[in-house]
Amino acid sequence: MTDLNAMGQAGRQASYQLAGLSSNVKNAALLSLADLLEQQSAAILAANAQDIEQGKSNGLTDALIDRLLLTEERLGAIAADVRMVAHLADPVGEEFDAKVLENGLRLRKRRVPVGVLGVIYEARPNVTIDVAALSLKTGNACILRGGKETTHSNKALTAVIQQALELHGIDGNAVQSINDPDRALVTQLLKLDRYVDMIIPRGGKGLHQLCIEQATIPVITGGIGICHVFVDQSAQQDGAIAIIENAKVQRPSVCNALDTLLVHQAIAAEFLPKVATQLHQSGVELRLDPASQQILASHDIKKQAAGPDDYDQEWLSLTLSVRVVDDLNMAIDHIREHSTQHSDAILTETLASANTFVGAVNSAAVYVNASTRFTDGSQFGLGAEVAVSTQKLHARGPMGLTELTTYKWIGEGDQLIRS
Repeated sequence: MTDLNAMGQAGRQASYQLAGLSSNVKNAALLSLADLLEQQSAAILAANAQDIEQGKSNGLTDALIDRLLLTEERLGAIAADVRMVAHLADPVGEEFDAKVLENGLRLRKRRVPVGVLGVIYEARPNVTIDVAALSLKTGNACILRGGKETTHSNKALTAVIQQALELHGIDGNAVQSINDPDRALVTQLLKLDRYVDMIIPRGGKGLHQLCIEQATIPVITGGIGICHVFVDQSAQQDGAIAIIENAKVQRPSVCNALDTLLVHQAIAAEFLPKVATQLHQSGVELRLDPASQQILASHDIKKQAAGPDDYDQEWLSLTLSVRVVDDLNMAIDHIREHSTQHSDAILTETLASANTFVGAVNSAAVYVNASTRFTDGSQFGLGAEVAVSTQKLHARGPMGLTELTTYKWIGEGDQLIRS
């Protein structure tokens, strides 16, 4: 039976050791972790294969199976991300905002670890490594709760992580995994405020709502993406088609994949048939508003009328909502109504339109003439990410090293007293 209080206490104790580790020790442990992931890939992939087989038997969707799947190539990319984290600058101990007050008090801020992170996620075993690597680099302990779909994978990955830690004299309890599938443990974790300092959920809307409503610990939500691309009337159309296909097709099961395409009415009759034909060749089904239905009525493509909720869907599959809009302002209004403030893009050759869009769309990542698929810790040069925050607190977008630190004020005086 899982004793969360004991796990929390062990995690808190480990966090004290982590906070005092040098960058050299942390980096050495990370490099060992990357090596062990490759050396023990056969065992990790065998454990993952058990999860895949069980997931298929339980009727998981193709999108969830894709998220769950580890391959030799994906494991190699995960190891590469860990090495990247090892080579990034360590934010812990950085001092900034120094000043001297009129009374002689010397003040500065110093970055310090948050403490213990509780991370709850679903069918994404790569998150286990991403969180462990970023937590170790920033001196945080973590308690991980993956979905029941990832049980075998997470057990194997956590064992490798703890092996890498112990090789360098680091308490293995710095990274712990709750492998018991009992859902009541999630609620218990959300209330473990005596030991856990921050909760980060990575999953669907239901998980996020559960955390917001029940946690007695600060929660950073994000990772739900209803992502838009608006094609302005001045867009370079061949380039726009390539960007749209990349955003939708390259990996449709992830949060930064395209969900809704908005097209300026001035070019819709010319542009929509071209982009629809290209997407049809990639297996994409379109959900069309009345204007786009009329334009594409005679085209032999996978399509149907958009339902009332289709513009509020994170598809995570080869499905794409389409709407023709009157102008840039209508596109912005649509995004404001339906976006989850994750990633949204404009394709345009008009600087004024680009500037207006960037200023008006208040998403964590806003793009001009680029795919939404770039919203990713590795792509942003962060090495990895714990989550993509869509909140407006200290962290927005991919949460890398800096976002997993807080700071303390340090004041120095010469026998100084307050008058």
